[in-house]
Amino acid sequence: CSPVFHPPRCPYRACARHRHPLPGFFLRHGHYLARCRPRPVPRFRCRSCGRTFSRQTFRMDYRDHRPDLNARLLRALASGLGLRQSARNLGLSLRCTELKFRKLARHLRRLNLNLRGPLGPGASFQLDELETYETRRNTRPLSVPVLIETRSRFVIWAEAATLRPRGKLTAARRRAIAADERRRGRRRDGSRRALRRTLGRGRDLAGGLRRVRLETDEKSSYPRLAAQAFGAKRLVHGQTNSRLPRTTWNPLFPINHTEAMARDLMGRLRRESWLVSKKRRYLDLALQVFMAYRNYVRRRFNRDRESPAQLLGLVPRRMRLEELLAWRQDWGGDSIHPLARADAAAGS
Repeated sequence: CSPVFHPPRCPYRACARHRHPLPGFFLRHGHYLARCRPRPVPRFRCRSCGRTFSRQTFRMDYRDHRPDLNARLLRALASGLGLRQSARNLGLSLRCTELKFRKLARHLRRLNLNLRGPLGPGASFQLDELETYETRRNTRPLSVPVLIETRSRFVIWAEAATLRPRGKLTAARRRAIAADERRRGRRRDGSRRALRRTLGRGRDLAGGLRRVRLETDEKSSYPRLAAQAFGAKRLVHGQTNSRLPRTTWNPLFPINHTEAMARDLMGRLRRESWLVSKKRRYLDLALQVFMAYRNYVRRRFNRDRESPAQLLGLVPRRMRLEELLAWRQDWGGDSIHPLARADAAAGS
């Protein structure tokens, strides 16, 4: 028989039992039947606010019409397929697939933030930026700073930032840039701001480290930004020339390998691809899908048994896609852990 679900708190933020649930704060309130569920879904009533809710209220697929397709869509997106081909394979409309992708990615962003914790002794970082574009390569370039923990290959953060067009400016390209600026306004360079946020994510995990080791290439802005993020006194910053061959002997091979994997598993990052993001914010969502899959589902290397998050002690084992998409994560630290069983949810 299925485990009995005990709600850990009232799901309504205005209720006193949301932040401070007491034993027996709820009453069982029957159940309901859903076409997409094989078993009845139990309902509850909060003794404090009097509002009703169900077990499904705590699930990530709350109000989904086809929850059975969520894990299959996540696997497709994490394997390099685009939204159109995923929609064809799953028998969904393109619009439905787009909305599911956005919901899954926003959920995974919260999960990526909720599951991380302080890094232990011996941890170190590598940082690099890869370039891509939105809509059109010659007028709307993007920078994507990527920060990883070196040994485990755990992707700490990655996000996209706008860049000003640069490189060779032919007459045709100048006209295209001018037309784009008339339509959307002058394009700003947001790479420095994105680098600060990315390094800030690393700083949040490095509070217990006496020495913070960071490896980057020789970009001139990195030393100052890294010192601001981690503190100049405890920062050990190594720099490698980016023109060195990108072999396994290169000190930056871990971050180079991670970026190559990202381009392989994300059609949006492939060069000269029609899967490219039309808007930067959707590339940011796709990066959250890649980070969750890379950190919690995939092995560090093919010869390993452990995922990057498992090597860092953040989770006890590799996670299944269905577990990534189990419990809602929008309550921060009060969210049910993705690996919690239904009958243990109250203690999560």
